[in-house]
Amino acid sequence: MTAALRPSFANPPSPLVATCTILVGRCYSRAMGEGVYSKLFDLTGRVAVVTGGAGFLGRAFAAAYAEFGADVAVLDIDGDAARAFASELGQKIGRRCLGVACDIADPKSVRDAQRRVGETLGPVRVLHNNAANQSAGLKAEFARFEEFDLADWKRVIGVDVDGTFLVCQAFGAAMAVHGRGGSIIQTSSIYGLLGPDNRIYEGATYAGHAIGSPAVYSAGKAAMVGLTRWLATYWAKAGIRANAIVPGGVEDRQNETFKRAYGNRIPLGRMARRDELVGAALFLASDASSYVTGQCLFVDGGLSAW
Repeated sequence: MTAALRPSFANPPSPLVATCTILVGRCYSRAMGEGVYSKLFDLTGRVAVVTGGAGFLGRAFAAAYAEFGADVAVLDIDGDAARAFASELGQKIGRRCLGVACDIADPKSVRDAQRRVGETLGPVRVLHNNAANQSAGLKAEFARFEEFDLADWKRVIGVDVDGTFLVCQAFGAAMAVHGRGGSIIQTSSIYGLLGPDNRIYEGATYAGHAIGSPAVYSAGKAAMVGLTRWLATYWAKAGIRANAIVPGGVEDRQNETFKRAYGNRIPLGRMARRDELVGAALFLASDASSYVTGQCLFVDGGLSAW
């Protein structure tokens, strides 16, 4: 530093000025991330609800919320699975975890679940609508569009759309009443916003069954996006944010023919792993996304960028 730029202390600053300088310096240090940004994903003291919480994706989301400090309610139509997983998770991570049997397509079942979660764990701050339904078996689910049964269509829509509405209605209303804000997260899909490339399903199987991309799945996931954006504006004044995770294909029990064909459509060259959706969920559930609402967060390996 040159003499011309070097500060002079011929007239030392007053105690008040010196104190203010120190305080400003401390605030600047904190603003630069010392002990502030590291807590953005902290969910300690919050209650999170995951529907379909005992399922393939639901278990990963529930475990992530618990690991980051939340008490977690695992809602699933399979009550035994929900209770067993919640007990295992609570013992492993040391958080309060509650398993609740809940048919989200049944208004009474949803209201009962909301009441039980509130009485046992307290006010909910994170609601993750992850439950989804399938048709009556894989054969019915992947029937040709021209032959798809209306009863199966209504069964799927009854959970994916009606069930999401009922859960948001019950838990979201309680969020608005307790006045502490919150985050609503929907698990949508790329097929709720993009049309499928049916060529990649040639020779494709899941658990040994031929598969395709059902129209009812796209319709249900698209409806979730519309509801998400509506809720983002409706409950904004209550401090409630609503966003959707939009996953691409997740590797599970698909055959290698499908995995290769799907990977060839993706810039990153492969399907997603289940745990690769967790970061997006934690972001949307936490204060890291405190100014994010009404958005669709694509986790698709770049598919939507083509």
